[in-house]
Amino acid sequence: MTKTSQRVQERKNILISGGAGFIGSHLCEELIKESNVICLDNFITSNVENIRFLLQNPNFEFIKHDITEPIDLGKLPELKKFQIEVFGLQEIYNLACPTSAKNFDKLVIKTLLVNAQAVKNVLDLALKYDAKLLQASSSVVYGNRPSQEKIAENYQGVVDFTTPRGCYDEGKRFAETMVLTYNNFYKKSYKIARIFRTYGPRLALKDGHMISDFMLNALDNTDLVIFGEKDFSTSLCYVSDIVDGLIKLMGSNLTLPVNLGSDEDVQLSLVADKIIKLADSSSKIVYKKSLDYITYLCLPDISLAKEKLGWYPLMKLEDGLQRTLDYTRAHKQLLDSL
Repeated sequence: MTKTSQRVQERKNILISGGAGFIGSHLCEELIKESNVICLDNFITSNVENIRFLLQNPNFEFIKHDITEPIDLGKLPELKKFQIEVFGLQEIYNLACPTSAKNFDKLVIKTLLVNAQAVKNVLDLALKYDAKLLQASSSVVYGNRPSQEKIAENYQGVVDFTTPRGCYDEGKRFAETMVLTYNNFYKKSYKIARIFRTYGPRLALKDGHMISDFMLNALDNTDLVIFGEKDFSTSLCYVSDIVDGLIKLMGSNLTLPVNLGSDEDVQLSLVADKIIKLADSSSKIVYKKSLDYITYLCLPDISLAKEKLGWYPLMKLEDGLQRTLDYTRAHKQLLDSL
C-alpha cells in the first residue's frame, strides 16, 4: 500500500452538502483537522469567501454542484486523491438549503426542491457508500412559539403549510420524514439535528439576518434595523457550539431528532444595544415590518442533547458578539463589497 493510500485511509472521507454556507463552512473548518472534506455547494445563498482559506488545504476539495441533481463522486477527477472508489464515504452532513431572508420569495422553488429531491440524493449517497448521515433540520418544524415554555423534541408543532413559508417550514418537516422513513425501511441510523437561531462570523450580510447586519451597521454608525416588534425575542446560539453539537450527534447512536440551540430567551433590542456599545457606535435602533422569513420561534428544551451527547452551549452571548464584531471589523472592506 502506498503512503498516499495509508494517509487517505487513516482520514475519514466526509461530504458536506451546503459546506460553503454559514454553518457549513465552520463545520468544514473543524472537520478538516482530522478528515478529508468534500464540500458541495452552488452558492445560491452562500459565498466562496467562506471557504477560500480552505481551498489550498490538500485534505479539502470544493465541488460546485446543485445537490438537487444526482452526482457520481467516483467520476470526479478532483476527488481521485481521496480514493472514493476504494475507501468510500464515511460521513455525510446535509446542510444544503437556501436561507435568504430578503430574497426568500425568489427562492421558493429552490427551497422546495432542496428539502425534497436534494435530501433523497444525499440519502441515496449514504446508502451507496454505507455512510453515516446527518440531516440539518430546523426549529421551524415546531411552528411559531406557542408560549414561553421550552419545547422538547416530542412536541408535534403547528405549521401552516399553505403560506409562502410552507416550502421551508413544511419542507423541513418532510425532509425529516424522508430520513426517518429511510431509517425504518433500510434499517439505518441516520441523524437529525433541529438547529435553532445561530450567529457568528460568516453569517450572510445585507440579507435580513439581523445579527450580522447589526454588526456592519454599527461599524458604519447607521441605523440597526429590527424586522419586528420592540419585544421581539429569540434564542441565539454561537456557531462553534452548533458545530460541536453536530459532530457529537454524528458520533452518537441517537436516531430521533435532537434540539441544538440556546435555551435562553434574549430580547433582540437588547442584543442590538450591546452591539452598539461594543462597537462604540452612534447608531440608533429602528423597527420595520417583519419579513416573511423571520418568525417568532420556539425556545428549545435541550435536555436530550445534554443527557445523551454531553452537549450544551458554552459561548456566552457577550463573548460571541465580541468575536463576531471583531471578525466583521477585520473583514469589513471585503464584506462591504459582497
